[in-house]
Amino acid sequence: MSLAVDPLLAGAPLAIVGNAPGLGEAAGAIDAAQAVVRFNNAAGFGGGSGARVTHLALVNRGGQAREWLEDPRFPERPVVRAAQAFILPFPMLPAAHNVPEPVCWTRDLLAVLAPLGRPVHILPEALHARARGLLAPGTDGCPNPSTGFLVTLALLHARPADCRGVDAYGFGFAGWPGHPWAAERAWFAGAEAEGRLRLHPPGDSRGRDA
Repeated sequence: MSLAVDPLLAGAPLAIVGNAPGLGEAAGAIDAAQAVVRFNNAAGFGGGSGARVTHLALVNRGGQAREWLEDPRFPERPVVRAAQAFILPFPMLPAAHNVPEPVCWTRDLLAVLAPLGRPVHILPEALHARARGLLAPGTDGCPNPSTGFLVTLALLHARPADCRGVDAYGFGFAGWPGHPWAAERAWFAGAEAEGRLRLHPPGDSRGRDA
């Protein structure tokens, strides 16, 4: 299912909530957005980062996805139960390409999420190619975009060019060293300068008008 056909993401006021600590007094502004997108284990959900989620992005490759699948109570987690839709950032690998050591857990996650009856959006390879092209000038070698970058790029791409009302919270641009954090930070700054989103750095509790 394409993000572009999701009415909550096509033009509604949107809060994209990363997992960096220190969101300040952002919970009220986040919960006031019509659509709220969170990531993975959604740090601060139900507390400092607010209590609403319409879309939950779940990384569908690697050890984190495998850990969720090994937890029989994963579908019962509050943020999973509260989500109205899910976003899987990586396209599904053909079964023949997922051996001998599985890295893609898309089929398994789809099976676990199916009983919840919620839409699942899977980001296409074309988006990944575009992300790598955008980050390459600020990266040595082939960039490996983070889930936060991929999902934010997809969300902005799904909205009309003149549509405003996107606020990004909790993006600290740090973590696994394989992601090009400096290049991603520069892209977010550029998107903010173009008026495509407003970036609220961790620890910034000033708040800005929607």
